[in-house]
Amino acid sequence: MSERIVVEEAYGGTRADAGLAGILGISRSVAATLLSEGHVLHRGKALGKSAKLAAGDVLDISVPERRDPLEVVEDPVEGLNILLDDDDFVVVDKPVGVAAHPSPGWVGPTVVGGLAAAGYRISTSGAPERAGIVHRLDVGTSGVMVVAKSERAYTALKRAFKERTVDKIYHAVVQGLPDPLTGTIDAPIGRHPGHDWRFAVIEDGRPSVTHYEVLEAFGKASLVEVHLETGRTHQIRVHFSALRHPCAGDLTYGADPRLAANLGLTRQWLHARDLA
Repeated sequence: MSERIVVEEAYGGTRADAGLAGILGISRSVAATLLSEGHVLHRGKALGKSAKLAAGDVLDISVPERRDPLEVVEDPVEGLNILLDDDDFVVVDKPVGVAAHPSPGWVGPTVVGGLAAAGYRISTSGAPERAGIVHRLDVGTSGVMVVAKSERAYTALKRAFKERTVDKIYHAVVQGLPDPLTGTIDAPIGRHPGHDWRFAVIEDGRPSVTHYEVLEAFGKASLVEVHLETGRTHQIRVHFSALRHPCAGDLTYGADPRLAANLGLTRQWLHARDLA
């Protein structure tokens, strides 16, 4: 896959690996790999991962095709902690930088691969590389995930997520102070019309509802507790960006790169705290 992008003003002055991660919505390690392997060109020359981006730079990006079918690589995942384990499912605490399952273009660690390396055997229907996966967290989001181990649990959990009977609570650090301090964001979400890898609030999007409460204010940022009524891709990130209070560090959705640098963030500050 090849694509030409123009660096937006928000990414001017950022390192190439950090900026590319934000622009494409991928992890910084994957962006660094693309750069180091020469898949990102600026004016016909390979761009180094430590180079500085400038607003208006035109980048030509080629993402190498991954072999089909996708393979589960049984590699241990550092920081993948088991919170609960029984005959039907396992609950994990997913660290940042780990995908739920293998996907085209992703070369990093996965929850599925980490569980396989730890000796877990997942027996569910569906594609082998997504065995047991009933919901996902973004690569840059940490926190609680449940993985089905049996077909019975897989069916029940898929139905529960589809029928919205699962209570999902997140903690996020967002820029500024949302007003009101407690509220509901009811705005449809769909593919961004100009950037296929991003999502946005659009008129003909899928119904999406987010409830939030500010727990603590820090001046330039606030800690919020978020309850999801729906579970769209990037829902929290998109909704708070639409409020002009993007998740701190989330350059893909308009976060201030200077604040991100001051906080030492290379991804969105978002954690899945509870699942019930």
